[in-house]
Amino acid sequence: MRASIAAMVVIVFAACKDKTDTTSKTNESGKATESTTSVKAASPEGMVWIPGGEFSMGTNDPESYAAERPAHRVKVDGFWMDATEVTNAQFKKFVDETGYITTAEKKPDWEELKKTLPPGTPKPAETMLAAGSLTFSPPSYAVSLDDYSQWWAWTTGTDWKHPGGPGTNINGKDNFPVVHVSFDDAVAYSKWAGKRLPTEAEWEFASRGGRDNQRYSWGDDFKPGGKFMANTFQGTFPSKNEAEDGFAGASPVKSYPPNDYGLYDIIGNCWEWTSDFFDVNYYADLSKSGLAVNPQGPGKTNDPQEPFSIKHVTRGGSFLCASDYCVNFRPSARQGSAYDSGMSHIGFRCVATPQMVAQK
Repeated sequence: MRASIAAMVVIVFAACKDKTDTTSKTNESGKATESTTSVKAASPEGMVWIPGGEFSMGTNDPESYAAERPAHRVKVDGFWMDATEVTNAQFKKFVDETGYITTAEKKPDWEELKKTLPPGTPKPAETMLAAGSLTFSPPSYAVSLDDYSQWWAWTTGTDWKHPGGPGTNINGKDNFPVVHVSFDDAVAYSKWAGKRLPTEAEWEFASRGGRDNQRYSWGDDFKPGGKFMANTFQGTFPSKNEAEDGFAGASPVKSYPPNDYGLYDIIGNCWEWTSDFFDVNYYADLSKSGLAVNPQGPGKTNDPQEPFSIKHVTRGGSFLCASDYCVNFRPSARQGSAYDSGMSHIGFRCVATPQMVAQK
């Protein structure tokens, strides 16, 4: 489940109130192949060439969420993609050069915030309208999984430099994915880098690594040969993380094997922003139009669970996805995240077209 800043402010406020009152080819198996060796040779630093092609986007697997269905045919052009999620070191360079201030470092503007809430929502106390972000704060005991406020907490003083809240830092974590970045923050970085966020279709095509109709990026077996392929949650969510894969939280990039395109952590570790608006009915609508070529997503957001929130699609799952909750460590899995939300497990990676690279 995704939690928006607006939703969590209201939850916390209510709790306090209660207490106080290029062209590619495809081989016979459907696996896309690189179109030219020259394109690959010209790959920008830290990026890998995704050849593009036609594939089945989404899934018809009954063991999936409704927003992932039905599967439909999509074609995307070739592009470059960051081999890893954007790291703390990379984001720091951006901030140092531009002076950029992230959403989590700014005091929420109530006039903007209330636009994403049901009409008539009372204004929280001024002490609640402070710069901060959402941190994972698991209880020490088993809880019902229908109320995410039991493990997410609005924590003032939390941002990309202080991912665990005041008193924490990113010293020695240059190679960890940057987190607590909103959609706007990711877009700003992408523009500075001469890149952009991937579309949802580009992201899924790349995540599949040339493999079609398989449950995971690497195949149908979650742990082939008993080996963990991604950073996810093992144990009883949210109270007991066994960390059998070696990490209870985010892991340094490249801690797990890359997929067949050379992309690391495209599954697990951190959710990743895409450029598309989130619409729960988008796949059902798109499937009626035949082959979709370079789809750009719906024109607006649509999530009945939070109808006033503006959401973009996040992909890939995270270190908090477990077999008993949020089973989103799959290429087809998709969720909507509020554009202003920074969280402990949301990051991003960028893409660039040949035209963008040539201009840069």
